[in-house]
Amino acid sequence: MAYRKTPAVQDRLAAAREQLVAAATAVVAEVGWANASVTAVAAAAGMSVGTVYQHFPSKGALAVEVFRRASGREVEVLGEVLRDGGGDPVQRLTLGVTVFARRAMENRGLAHALLAAPAEPAVGAERLEFRRRYRAVFAEVIREGTAAGLLPAQDPEVTAAALTGAIGEVLVDPLSVPAEGAAAEHLVPELVAMSLRCAGAAPAV
Repeated sequence: MAYRKTPAVQDRLAAAREQLVAAATAVVAEVGWANASVTAVAAAAGMSVGTVYQHFPSKGALAVEVFRRASGREVEVLGEVLRDGGGDPVQRLTLGVTVFARRAMENRGLAHALLAAPAEPAVGAERLEFRRRYRAVFAEVIREGTAAGLLPAQDPEVTAAALTGAIGEVLVDPLSVPAEGAAAEHLVPELVAMSLRCAGAAPAV
């Protein structure tokens, strides 16, 4: 008869897996994907290397799980702001870019890892998928703004792709160096202004 895990065992395994993902996320944020070895993750989680491999068949599988979880949270936050942040579509676009950039600057190591740091090939594939998800939420608010007459006629998908690429490109270099408060405070409004110009929003008066 095949062994069936009891609910208590399943709960312990699930808790251990969550602990490993949390530890791996912290390690990646500190040292990047390349240096986030299974040994380092195991040490951070207070577990053996063998235990890591009981939950994830490879470093790549663990890296993909970390990326999906962390990027998924950022897409969810951005989507919530762009859809339900209050105000008209242009105001929500302004708030969405602001929130996204500030969250990145507040967790620079992880944000850089998610956006651009060298990673396992499987993580590169996940990046492409999440860029599509970012484009989708930007396209939605741009489409609303165009329908409301607040943005000029345009292809929302093209503008959303441009925004997704430009925002990431603007953030990559600042995220890769130590924080400078004044520079960070200057960057966010500049990034917002660029995003509004890209979407064709009327200048604030």
